[in-house]
Amino acid sequence: MVFESNIRVSDIMVEPVTCVRDSTVREAATLMNSVNSRGIVIIDKNNPVGILTETDFVEKIAAERRDPESTLVCDIMTSPVITAAPEELLSSTGKKMSSMKIRCMPVIANGELIGIVSEGDLAKLAPILIENAAERSGICSDARFERDPVSLAGYCENCENYSYDLRQTGAVSGRGPLLCAECRDLFVKDPID
Repeated sequence: MVFESNIRVSDIMVEPVTCVRDSTVREAATLMNSVNSRGIVIIDKNNPVGILTETDFVEKIAAERRDPESTLVCDIMTSPVITAAPEELLSSTGKKMSSMKIRCMPVIANGELIGIVSEGDLAKLAPILIENAAERSGICSDARFERDPVSLAGYCENCENYSYDLRQTGAVSGRGPLLCAECRDLFVKDPID
C-alpha cells in the first residue's frame, strides 16, 4: 500500500543563505557557519548561478589542499543549479534529491530565489511520515505484541554458571533476572512475579 503525502516544498523550505560569485570560500563558510546552514546559494545579479554545500568544502577545498582565503566560490560551486518549485510535492523533490545525490536544493518561484530545502529538512519529517503511514495502514494499535524470547550469553543470575541461553524472566514485567535453561525449568512460576 502506498501513501502519498500532500506536503509541499513550501511547507518545509527555509530562508536561503546567499553570497555573490566573487566571494571567497572562507567568506562563504563563515556565513554558512554563522546561520548553521548546510548549503549556500551563489547569486549573480540576484539570480542563482551555483550552490556550495559542506561536501564541496571537503572534496574541493580540504581534499585538494586549496586555500579558502584565495579560492573564489565561483571556482568550486556546483553549476547549473537544480531547483525545486514551492508547489512541488515534497516526495517528488526528495526522490529527485536522492537520485541526483543533491544535499540542498534552492526553491525558485517566478524566477526568484525564495527558499532552500536540504536533506536534513527531509529527515526531520521522517518520523512524522512514518507514524502517519503506520496509522493509516493499521500497523499501530493499542494491542501489545508478544516478543520472541531473546537468548543472551553470560552468567546465570541464579546458579552463576555460564550459559549461551540466558533469558530475561518475569512474565508480566519482562524485567526479571537472566536465567539459564536449567534454572528456568526449576521454577514453575517466575521467582519475581
